[in-house]
Amino acid sequence: MINIANIILISIGAILTMLWGISHLFPTKNVVRDFGEISQDNKNIITMEWIIEGMSLIFIGLLVMLITLLGGINNIVTIYVNIISSVMLFALAVLSLLTGFKVNFIPFKLCPVIFTVSGILILIGSFV
Repeated sequence: MINIANIILISIGAILTMLWGISHLFPTKNVVRDFGEISQDNKNIITMEWIIEGMSLIFIGLLVMLITLLGGINNIVTIYVNIISSVMLFALAVLSLLTGFKVNFIPFKLCPVIFTVSGILILIGSFV
C-alpha cells in the first residue's frame, strides 16, 4: 500500500537537499573571490570543493527521490538507500556544525539545519 504522506515527507527532504545543492553552484565564483588574494591552486581547490558539495547534495536528493518513486516505499533497497542517505546528511550536518557554523556568513550556519531537517524528513517518511 502506498502512503502518500510518506512519499511527500521523503520528497520534501530530497527536494530540500537538491535545492541546497543547486544553491551551492551559483555563488561559487563569488565565494572564491571573497577569499581575496590567494594562489591559483587555492582558487581551484575552493572552486572544486564548492562544486563537489553542490553536486553531491543534488545526487543524494535525486537518488532518494528516484529510488523512492521508482522502487516503491516498502522496497528493501529503497529503505536502505534512504537510511544511508540520511546518515550521510547527518554526518554532513555534524561536519558543518563543527566547521562552517563558526563562520560569520548566514548560509554556512544554515547547512547543519538543512542537512538535519532533510535527513529527518527522509527517515520519518521511510518508517512512519
